[in-house]
Amino acid sequence: MRNLGVKGVLLACVVMTLTAGCTDGSPPSRTSAVPDPLEVAREVKAAIKTHVDAYAARDPAKAASILAPDLVVMFHGEANVVGLEKNTAALKAQMSDPAIKLEVSDETVDVAASGDLAVYHATYRFTFTNPATKQPATEVGNWVAVFKRQPNGAMKISRDVISDTPVP
Repeated sequence: MRNLGVKGVLLACVVMTLTAGCTDGSPPSRTSAVPDPLEVAREVKAAIKTHVDAYAARDPAKAASILAPDLVVMFHGEANVVGLEKNTAALKAQMSDPAIKLEVSDETVDVAASGDLAVYHATYRFTFTNPATKQPATEVGNWVAVFKRQPNGAMKISRDVISDTPVP
């Protein structure tokens, strides 16, 4: 096993903690309709595309449409941002930056046996205006988002972990 470093170990612990108990090991009931994991993965990737497209359009309401009310965002070097209202305000502030651009690649989605939880992982490239230099800057890193099925049936991000990595 390669050396993950402190951030990698923390990220792995968060993911394992959030996905623990997704299933009790028994097969799904024949009377319950368990969603197809491929459909859930497509739904999650479509939500992420909505989010990325909203960044391109500078549309914080659209970006927030994939977020759950109990959202907790864990961003490197920052205090957790808890709740939909505070996260929507953060999106509005970010999207006022004319240099803002979000790109994702190497996407994977792991779906719990129940179909009610999914863990999305991608690498990201985020361009923004550096507050110190007032020049465009780019950050790269890992993005892990835990999607949870909502009472209305939609999958929305409940936990969001953004961890930068050194620029190659």
